[in-house]
Amino acid sequence: MKKFLIVLVFISYACNSKVDLSPRKINFDRDVCVVCKMGLTDQRYSAQAINKYGEVYWFDDIGCLVEMMHSDQWKKWGGDSAKVYIGNSKTGKWLDAGKAFYRYGKEETPMGYGYGALPTNEGDSLYTFQEVVKRISEGETAREKYLEEFNLLKEKSDTK
Repeated sequence: MKKFLIVLVFISYACNSKVDLSPRKINFDRDVCVVCKMGLTDQRYSAQAINKYGEVYWFDDIGCLVEMMHSDQWKKWGGDSAKVYIGNSKTGKWLDAGKAFYRYGKEETPMGYGYGALPTNEGDSLYTFQEVVKRISEGETAREKYLEEFNLLKEKSDTK
């Protein structure tokens, strides 16, 4: 009976514990983007999503986050109800992605999508999170220019 009570207390405690949904600190030696597998290098453009179990998905660019949001893996993982944070493109501090304002075309982001988040609308921060998701989904990114530059660099190194 005593063992049963101990197990019951343990289960009761486990069921009543709250999951920490606050933003996590990046471990730059270990954390990688779940989509492109690149190591996180710049918190100003990184994102993280935390599901109801406290599991974290890391992204090195908001574009990678949007790609994941369209996948079956996102739904299975519980992403539709996850808490999402994005780095402030000026300070690197974590912002609630749904409350941030986004500007486009003034940022050189790790994967070239070109969107930077800010806590307030600074005049050129024209987009909400939902609008950025829609724009990236429709191909409104700086990615093509980014990839062209990458290819040019690759061609130049091949000729040496």
